[in-house]
Amino acid sequence: MTETRWTPRATVAAIIEEAGCFLLVEERDAGQRVFNQPAGHLEEGESLIEAVQRETREETGLHFTPGYLVGIYRWQRDADSPCFLRFCFGGQIRRDAAARPLDSAIVATHWKPYAELAGLPLRSPLVMRCIDDYLAGRRYHLDLLRDIPGAG
Repeated sequence: MTETRWTPRATVAAIIEEAGCFLLVEERDAGQRVFNQPAGHLEEGESLIEAVQRETREETGLHFTPGYLVGIYRWQRDADSPCFLRFCFGGQIRRDAAARPLDSAIVATHWKPYAELAGLPLRSPLVMRCIDDYLAGRRYHLDLLRDIPGAG
C-alpha cells in the first residue's frame, strides 16, 4: 500500500491600500478571469518576506516593503482540493519609473474601493477575509516570523 503524503501549499499575499482603494491583480485561473491580491507560492530557499516582495514585483511591477503581518490563513476549497496556508502582509509600495513586464497569468492591475470588491469574481474567499482583517486593524510584528538556518 502506498502512503499519500499530505502537504499544504504555502502562499503569500500583499495588502496594498492607497487613498481608500486596494491594489488587485486580474488574472486567469482555470480559464476564468478573477481578482486577487498580488500573491503566489513560496519558493524553495526564500523567506516569506522575500516571497511576498518577489510576487508583488512579478505581478504588479512595484516594489513592496512589508511592514506587518495581517494574518495567517488555512483554506481548502473542498476535500479533493489542495490546502493552502496564506501569509498575508500589509505594507507600502515604491513606484519605479521603469516599466516591468508582468507575470504571464496577469491580465491587468486595478485599484478598487472596498465597496466594489463584493461584485468582483474573486479568486478565493481569502481575498475578502484578508482585506476585512486589514480594515479591522489586525497588525502583527514581522519579528513573529523566524527563519532558522539548517545544518547544511
